[in-house]
Amino acid sequence: MKAEKKYEEDVKEFVKKAVKVFFMVAIVILFAFLIGYVVMLLWNWLMPSIFGLTTIGYWQAIGLLALAKILFGLGNHSSKGKGMKQKRKRKMEEWCKSRNSFSDWKHYDNFWKEEGEAAYKAYVERMENEKPNEEV
Repeated sequence: MKAEKKYEEDVKEFVKKAVKVFFMVAIVILFAFLIGYVVMLLWNWLMPSIFGLTTIGYWQAIGLLALAKILFGLGNHSSKGKGMKQKRKRKMEEWCKSRNSFSDWKHYDNFWKEEGEAAYKAYVERMENEKPNEEV
């Protein structure tokens, strides 16, 4: 009796999971058809009037989506890609912290007016005086 009850519960669980999978697959297929239809409508609404292109059919819209996926990799949400993006972001943040703050640059113009021009002229004079010594 216990075995029959356990078997019956297992079958009910399996049927529940199978029904969920079926509906999820159906929803994904419907969503794909809907996206293709939306792309077709948007193309036929915008492209002929803006660029003078011809209208497209449903299967051409699906093909256009497939081509965009191949060329641009739209919607690539792999876990490796996310990790790489986070790693690159952390590296950039560390690099920016190690660099001087951009707020220091607000004083650059005043520095150049007060000390920069004189320092540059002294440098040029020093270089010109050293040239004859190098040529000898």
